[in-house]
Parts: sequence; structure tokens; C-alpha cells
Amino acid sequence: MRAAVRGGSGDIQIAQVPDARVIEPTDAVVRIVLAAVCGTDLWAYRGQEEIPPGPRAGHEFLGLVEEVGRDVRALRPGALVLAPFMWADGVCPACRDGLTTSCPDGGMWGGEHDGGQGEAVRVPFADATLVELPPAVDDERLPAVLTLADVMPTGLHAVNGTGAGPDTDVVVVGDGAVGLCAVLAARRAGARQIMLLSRHHARALVGQDFGATEVLTGHGDQTRDRVLELTHGQGAQAVLECVGTQDSIDTALGLVRDGGAIALVGAPHGALPGPEQIFMRNLTFTGGLTPARALIPDLLDEVVSGRLDPAPVFDLAVDLDGVPAAYEAMAGRSAIKALVRI
Repeated sequence: MRAAVRGGSGDIQIAQVPDARVIEPTDAVVRIVLAAVCGTDLWAYRGQEEIPPGPRAGHEFLGLVEEVGRDVRALRPGALVLAPFMWADGVCPACRDGLTTSCPDGGMWGGEHDGGQGEAVRVPFADATLVELPPAVDDERLPAVLTLADVMPTGLHAVNGTGAGPDTDVVVVGDGAVGLCAVLAARRAGARQIMLLSRHHARALVGQDFGATEVLTGHGDQTRDRVLELTHGQGAQAVLECVGTQDSIDTALGLVRDGGAIALVGAPHGALPGPEQIFMRNLTFTGGLTPARALIPDLLDEVVSGRLDPAPVFDLAVDLDGVPAAYEAMAGRSAIKALVRI
């Protein structure tokens, strides 16, 4: 089969790899219909992470079950399924607590495993991992459903962690797909104000459509002054940090009010503040690796019905051969998020 393979910094190739196949009795093989390129895929592409050439790429996909192991009970060939960005066994204490990303038998697609940017994937613990989609789901809704593999639950995870709600002023740091989904999740929670940091016109427009009440385009003190103005001199009660760089973490710290909460859901590539600053300001730090499988049921009906529509984060569509160009476009910020039709 064909799949996207990392060739080093700035290099994604489409190559022949071994066919996905059932190995364990709890496995399924899923023939991919839609996949995506994620912002976290770009860290290695930009050379900001050391990854040797060869690993598979991609961790967001949905498709059709092609084959199941003998112990798979809930799924049958032909079922249309969504995969969260990590698999999990569904029975360990972490899974029972809803923290599927801490499953000791879990893992993430790609690397030495089949990646989402390919023709098929072997799925461990298929019954616990895969979410069967309603038979009547409209094909036009599938891109929106695909966001539930990662970016939409991650936005929700940020909002849930801070407790943002109707009386909350929210700042979103990051205008990528996760940041935009965090705006949508904050609107869903009824936040009083949603301030999005963005200096990119196309992304700002999506953010406004998703519910941002203010787009902050300034730098440094300009942004802080505007947030203080909008929050009567206090700062935001909830800051959703959706990037993970040192600059974005520092920006979040500068915009949150004392006693407020910061959700860190961007893949971290910066140092967290020292305990003294957190202590003296009574700050709450939350977030982390999103347990997407546990959050998908809260969102699925709304997305399938169209009441919640994250699909506009996809502003580029390619086929499998177009994946290298999609990485280039996203790294150059000429695309927010690429949809891959297999």
C-alpha cells in the first residue's frame, strides 16, 4: 500500500509500505477515506523535532472497516468509523477514568505504526478505539466529523479544563485549527467574550465566524492593553494556549488575571513558569494531551447534524499524492489545515 513517510526536515514522501493487516485478535484494518495534516505534524517537518527518516505520518483519519480480528465484537466489515488520534484498550484504570491518552497499552498512529496519511491502518483494540458513525451520516458532513479525531476535542479539552462558561472572558492564543476549534468550543460553552490572537486575515475571518467577539492583531503590550481594556483592567479568566511555543506560553501568562486558568493544549516546546509565579498569582494550569476518544461522544451528534460545524478549518483539499504540497502550504501558513481524500 502507499503512505506518507517522513524523509527528514522539509521532506515528506509518498512511498510503498507493507500492507496493513490484522496481527492481534482485537485488531481491525480500516481502509482510509479521509485523513488530515495536523499542526503537530509540522514540528518535525520544520526541523523543530529530531525524527530520523522513515517513520509514517498522520494521526487523523476516518474510513471503512475492511477486516476484523476474531475477538472484535462491536464492528463488522463495511462499517464507517472514526479514529481518535491515539488508540487505547478501553479497560485499564486510565481508560475507565476517561483518560484514554494515558492507557499503558495505547499509542499514536504514525512513527513505527501505520499512519493516518496512507491507504489503510491497522487499528489495535478496535472495539475500544474506533467510533462507528451513524449509517445516515451525509458525505458532506464527513470533513466536520474528521475534526473529532483531534482538533475539535482538543479545543473542547481546553475549555473544559478552564471551566469557561457564560460569565467567562476567554483569550485564545493561536489561530491554527486547534485555536479556531477552541473558539468554537468557547462559544458552545456560552463564554461572555472570546478574544482571538491573530494577525492572519483568513484565519481571523474563520475565528469570527466561529464566535470570536474580538480579534487581537497587536504585538506584546498592545495585546495586553487591549485585553485589559476589554476586561475592565483585570485580564482574562481563561486563556486557551493552543500553540506550545515559549512565546505563546509567555503570552498566555501575560493575559490571564490573577486567580485565572491557563489551558495548555498546544504540543509543548517551551518551559512552563516556575512554581513561585503560579503560587503568588493563584493561577491554575490545566490542559494536556487530549483524551479525544472520551470526548467524541459529547460532540458527535452535534457535528453530524450540523449544529456544530468545525469543517471550515479545512481550507485545502488534496489527494494522497498531494500530501507533500499540503505540508509545504501549512508550514508556510498559506493553509490552515489540509484535508486528504484517499
